[in-house]
Amino acid sequence: MNRLVKLYKEEVRGKLQDSFKYSSSMEIPKVEKIVVNIGIGDAKDNPKYLQRAQEELTMVTAQHALITKAKRSVANFKLREGMKIGCFVTLRRQKMYDFLDRLISVGLPRVRDFRGISEKAFDGRGNFNLGITEQLIFPEIPYDKVEKIRGMNVTIVTSAKTDMEAKELLLGLGMPFSRPEDM
Repeated sequence: MNRLVKLYKEEVRGKLQDSFKYSSSMEIPKVEKIVVNIGIGDAKDNPKYLQRAQEELTMVTAQHALITKAKRSVANFKLREGMKIGCFVTLRRQKMYDFLDRLISVGLPRVRDFRGISEKAFDGRGNFNLGITEQLIFPEIPYDKVEKIRGMNVTIVTSAKTDMEAKELLLGLGMPFSRPEDM
């Protein structure tokens, strides 16, 4: 059993039940899925960038990354409908908790000048978005093999109804939110 799953079942659920006074155990929020997305604007000029980003995302998440295509044409970006422009992975169950554990305990502490994550990234429905500026924070990616530094977007989807519930859930799992005086 993963460390975060054990922590959630033994401690976090009880704390959430006590603080929000849920009438049923099914109301207690949990992490449902994590979506990791990389957008590659240079893919239209050089398809190797897209292939390399897909390989790196697969290494980081331990699940094969799918390629995304443009839904419509945008003349200003010289983008045509159907062009390959990025890749993404949707993680659930065990792989989701493995990735979240590596993100919290290994990835985020490796960010330069890290002072915590902003609490403003909640969407109003209990989901959290985190932007990572470089993929090198994950030790799975060898530094000497990286052609170009890319960022990625991590969306943590929870079953919480409010941002406050989701924040308490993620705090219980160890997400390092910044204090207001640090900002």
